[in-house]
Order: sequence, then C-alpha cells, then structure tokens
Amino acid sequence: MAGAGRPSAGPQTRRRDRHGRGLRGPLTPPLSPISRTRAERFDDLVADEVRRIAARWGRELAQVEFAVEDVPEEPLPPDGPVPLGATLPGDGGRPVRVVIYRRPVEARATTERDRARLVRDLVVEEVADLLGMSPESVDPSYEE
Repeated sequence: MAGAGRPSAGPQTRRRDRHGRGLRGPLTPPLSPISRTRAERFDDLVADEVRRIAARWGRELAQVEFAVEDVPEEPLPPDGPVPLGATLPGDGGRPVRVVIYRRPVEARATTERDRARLVRDLVVEEVADLLGMSPESVDPSYEE
C-alpha cells in the first residue's frame, strides 16, 4: 500500500514532467548537423567515400553492397588484431558485401581527419582487393 498522500509509482508515472514544465525535447533542430549521432556521421563518411570510388569504378562495383557494422560478428582470435573492414563473399543470390566496422575504426583514429583518412584507405583497400588491383590503381591519392 502506498503512503498516505503519495500516489503509487506505476507504469504511467511520468518522471520528466516534474514541476509542470512539460516533457524534455531535443536541444537542436533535427536537421542540424550537430544533432546527427556519431554513428550517423560515420555512415555519411563511408557513403561519401563509396560515392567517390564508385564515380570511377561504378560499372565494376555495380553488384557490390557496402555496409557499416558496429563490430565484427564472427568470433575473433584472442591474440589477433580486430579487423577494421572485410569483404564478405556473396552467396544464395546475395551480392558481395564490403563492410567497414565503425567501433574499431573510431578506436584507432584519434581525430576526425584521421578517421576520414582511415575510412578512405579502408574503402580503397577493400575495393582494390575485390578487383584484384593495387590500391594506387584504384585511387591515385592512396598513400601507404
């Protein structure tokens, strides 16, 4: 039994409407760049690099799917490095997938510029591996 004069805390209790001020809302407009999450900004970074590479190699990459995942799903060896990206073979009618792993890339890069450069290099290296070419042939701006 609830105490006298106090309503019981049930599932309909609204904790954010204390003092009659209303529910809290977002601090920035939804279309503002600052309102984008870190994952959304990373997705945009990968998409920009894929568009840049596809402008040159679009026909060769027409059947390739690019994706971003947080971490690798497969179990990793305990003493090996965490992969930053992977090319997964297509099977059962599914296209070949190039996957960039967001969390390992963010852990490795210290600044936004490092992150952008690392994503660029990863996309170029995965595409080069897929096409059987050197990274410099895929993107002349690639540096080892």
